Amino acid sequence: MFTKVNSAGIRGIEGVLIGVEADVGDGLPGFSMVGYLSSEVREAQDRVKTALKNSGFRLNARKVTVNLSPANIRKAGTAYDFPIALAVLGAYGLTDLKSTEPFAAVGELGLDGRIKPVSGIMAMVMAARDAGLKQVMLPVENVAEGRVVEHMRIIGVSSLKQAVEILKNGGEGTEYQSGAEEQAAKTVEDEVDFREINGQSVLRRAAEIAAAGMHNLLMTGPAGTGKTMIARRLPTILPPLTREEDIEISRIYSICGLLPEELPLMTRRPFRAPHHSITAQSLAGGGRNPRPGEISLASGGVLFLDELTEFPARILDLLRQPLEERRITVSRLNGSVEFPADFMLVCAMNPCRCGHYPDKSRCTCTEAQIRRYLSRVSGPFLDRIDLGVEVPAVSYSDLRGQDGAKQKEAEECSASMKKRVERARNMQKERFKGMAIRFNSEMGPAETEEFCRLRPEDEKFLQAVYRSYGFSARGLEKILKAARTAADLDGERQIGRVHLSEAVSYRSFEKRYWGFRK
Repeated sequence: MFTKVNSAGIRGIEGVLIGVEADVGDGLPGFSMVGYLSSEVREAQDRVKTALKNSGFRLNARKVTVNLSPANIRKAGTAYDFPIALAVLGAYGLTDLKSTEPFAAVGELGLDGRIKPVSGIMAMVMAARDAGLKQVMLPVENVAEGRVVEHMRIIGVSSLKQAVEILKNGGEGTEYQSGAEEQAAKTVEDEVDFREINGQSVLRRAAEIAAAGMHNLLMTGPAGTGKTMIARRLPTILPPLTREEDIEISRIYSICGLLPEELPLMTRRPFRAPHHSITAQSLAGGGRNPRPGEISLASGGVLFLDELTEFPARILDLLRQPLEERRITVSRLNGSVEFPADFMLVCAMNPCRCGHYPDKSRCTCTEAQIRRYLSRVSGPFLDRIDLGVEVPAVSYSDLRGQDGAKQKEAEECSASMKKRVERARNMQKERFKGMAIRFNSEMGPAETEEFCRLRPEDEKFLQAVYRSYGFSARGLEKILKAARTAADLDGERQIGRVHLSEAVSYRSFEKRYWGFRK
């Protein structure tokens, strides 16, 4: 007897519908599985046979053939255990799969017949919905995540025996309708705040510009000056996630098994800070069955590279293409997969090995050592940095007040900065209405020419700066984009000299530290 159960798998960050076919017939008794399977899927036959036995199902010794289609897609993971068991039971005639509305099933089986949770549920439920199915049967632990997908009937099951009873009743079981709005309402308060940053007014302003226009930021300075603190607080001044961003980010985290159980829908922007020992595959994503890497996990938020010069050159150069295209393509023998890479890059580094350059009174490094240290960061990588800030040591008065006696003034909080960022973002939204551009940093040459026009006297000023500093064409374009964002934060339609000068100051880091390359 032949039967089929719908299931779903993961390809990249997309779900794909998989058909699980089972046939029980005459011949030499055995259990065979085909369909381009990974080792963990092949092992499913042992889990399925033992789970069926321990759930009280006695199967006659017959020839059992299971096929997972389409055959050109590699099946990986343990989410096929449950549908394989249902298909085998249907082929033996022990359950009627035709008496209920078409559905998809996903879940891992324990040897005792318990159905265990799996990762990637959100993408799988979306795949079932896009294929025209109206209901999905999945582990009870995954119900909250499945409910995020709208217009789907979610049936939670805890054991194989319970699932069979539900099918006998025509699909009547514990039903959970989509509750996207309810899930989105669950928010998590930020644990950090810009109020905790002492002094560093220039760096705070640069961070605000970076957040408003999604500009890449490089902070250079000695240890203990607040670079990491600023980076970790950047997500607190970014605008709230939109509904589309919620789903996109949550789907990526679901596939990687990083979605919090108590919060099945991401409500704040990601902050990823990989160590400098990270591999290329962990950063970009990949594997035989490609999965997202840190670049994609940071999409919609911040990717922070601390101790930038400690990262291998090949790792930093790997970021160049994603920074331009906002996506990354991972190619394997069985095809290519595209992952999102829409993140803000924030980097922090010391100016030299001892950390005190260019303060010659404290720096113990030779000129050759400084050049060798700074040369670890390539020119093409620096070209993709929009804002560079030199971070000085924090003064005593900023830390403790005047002579430690007067009460130190309270620093501006994240909520106040966030309002200005949102106002600037709204100006950009209106500016780029009807276009594929969302932020100033995404403008191309044509848009930069249209929206970053300067007064004649400011044009001459920029021309003189360009010749003096020897900026590249990309560097000049980034100055104009940063000036546009600075004007937006000040509520100005026209870029002024003050905004242009500020943007130039954020670009002068390249000549100050890497001028030996010119």
